[in-house]
Amino acid sequence: MLSEKQFKLLRFLLIHKDENFTQRQLAEQLDISLGAVNNLLKECKEKKWIGEENHLTDLGEEALAPYQVKNAIIMAAGMSSRFAPLSYELPKGLLQVKGERLIEREIKQLQEAGIEDITVIVGYLQEKMFYLAEKFGVKIVVNNDYYKYNNCSSLMLVRDQLSNTYICSSDNYFVENPFERYIYRGYYSTIFAEGDTDEYCSKEDSNHTIIDIQIGGTNTWAMVGHVYFDRAFSEKFVDILETEFKHEPYREQLWEDYYSRHVKELPLEARHYSADIVKEFDSLDELRQFDEHYLLNTNSEIIDNICKTLGCIASDIVNIKPLKDGLTNTSFSFDCLGKKYVYRHPGRGTENYIDRASEAASMEIAAKLKIDRTFVAMNKDEGWKISEFIPNAKQLDYDNWDDVAKAMELLRRLHQSGEKTDHSFDQFEGIDDFRQKLKASNRFEFDGLEELDKNVTVLKKLLQEDQAKKVLCHGDSYSPNFLLNEAGEMSLIDWEYSGMGDPAGDLGTFIGCSNYTVEEAEKVLEIYLQEVPDKKTKRHYFAYVSVTSYYWFLWALFQESVGKPVGEFLYIWYRYTKQYGQIALDLYFRTITFNTVPKVIIIHHKLKSCFRTITFNTVPKVRSRRRYFIRSFRTIIFNMVTKGNF
Repeated sequence: MLSEKQFKLLRFLLIHKDENFTQRQLAEQLDISLGAVNNLLKECKEKKWIGEENHLTDLGEEALAPYQVKNAIIMAAGMSSRFAPLSYELPKGLLQVKGERLIEREIKQLQEAGIEDITVIVGYLQEKMFYLAEKFGVKIVVNNDYYKYNNCSSLMLVRDQLSNTYICSSDNYFVENPFERYIYRGYYSTIFAEGDTDEYCSKEDSNHTIIDIQIGGTNTWAMVGHVYFDRAFSEKFVDILETEFKHEPYREQLWEDYYSRHVKELPLEARHYSADIVKEFDSLDELRQFDEHYLLNTNSEIIDNICKTLGCIASDIVNIKPLKDGLTNTSFSFDCLGKKYVYRHPGRGTENYIDRASEAASMEIAAKLKIDRTFVAMNKDEGWKISEFIPNAKQLDYDNWDDVAKAMELLRRLHQSGEKTDHSFDQFEGIDDFRQKLKASNRFEFDGLEELDKNVTVLKKLLQEDQAKKVLCHGDSYSPNFLLNEAGEMSLIDWEYSGMGDPAGDLGTFIGCSNYTVEEAEKVLEIYLQEVPDKKTKRHYFAYVSVTSYYWFLWALFQESVGKPVGEFLYIWYRYTKQYGQIALDLYFRTITFNTVPKVIIIHHKLKSCFRTITFNTVPKVRSRRRYFIRSFRTIIFNMVTKGNF
């Protein structure tokens, strides 16, 4: 193993192989004393690493070999949502800065340093990165879990490649090439952050070895830019990565979190760079400060959409901030000409199940009825939308019954408006559609699904018999879509699922996303109906709680199949499908049985036969012909009633 001074000398002589240097010149170049250079030359000559003319020998090159960079890994799988809106259209690494794509500049800088073995890990919009393989000869590795886990999942895919390895981010911009062919020890690039920062920050000892890491700090060294793993670091880190990645919570962490837990076992140098050299852009505004002409060269359709709609130019669009992703779409806020707006970007794959023309037609009606006060413009073909931003907006609180009353008033206004569109929203059609999509993706098989599907099929037949009037419905009436401004005025936003349908569907969605008790659900119905519902009405609305919960349950499974997990809602909808389905079936059955089964027959038979059998034998066949055309009514009732009920 070489000392650090020996390494510096040999590396310098290798880089300047055909040049001659005096001892004084070497001292100046290596930043060590003349006496130290003299001793260093003697040591290296004794080991035959350098010749009499201070030229590197073959043995000297062999001594350097363990310090040679083997390869580079470029992380390019994530979406980089903080870089809205441009990251919605292409991976951040493909953004052009001062005429160059970020990742292309990085690849070229690595190759200029003599590093040819380069692997790019892709995920989000991965197909847009594939051309790099042919253009630059890099290897492509696909991370299909990019949407579920953090960058540690990317390193897991290439853990067998980790050695003397550069770990790079596709979105860094290096003003000067920071890459080298030979490196003495592993390091993390750091820049001095003036003021407050939310980056990972290093604490180091007198030798610049990182001894601790904290998230955020003030006037400190922030860990920004590239990282170099030496062979010893890689071996230890891979063991830790393989062990901890087995645990689900750790999979959602950054690899830096793994490193910070084991920082004493994994020595890295904090290598200091000027902030003028290493650039990491976390927002469009930051990039603008570096490249003032950037927006003029983005070729961004999103920016063009905003400019055309609001009558502005690109430089008028400022203070862009990503908002929390919705279950279907991604959005960002921005300021323009003294007002604040929200741009809604449609999620990938939503065109498969959302009618944007229907959404646009409904939103125009909602704006006219002052149900949605935020609407500005929408493109019915592409699905993007611009709305006014509600400052200090508060979403509906399910536990605040004043909020609930306002929400129910908006739904009544919509349902009773008499407004119509040429579009419909039928949960049963949606169920059939998602059922087929999930079967095609092998996601329609698990314990308990058959029972859910069977009960909803029965409810469909019963609801059709109710013959409810079709009205304009919102279709997605849950808490985040009911927003209150500072004056307490409520707007109902996001009309993607709107269309003509059964008004009970809107109530079903509202309750199905609430986690209400049955008693609380009954209270919601009373507020909406402005009266206590009779059993016939209650069974109809509760049936729709089950049906809409099942629709959203299948929707959630589909979302997960295309890389958009929905979290706790999945189980809530599963549970409500079962719970309210059973309540509704019981209510339907009681009513039907009461009207069809004579009391005397039940009394006469109750000690001799099962109630299901009694019911089957007593319901007249002729009634089945009037009420049902496919299945015998008697059979339906027989299958609906469990033996245990008697």
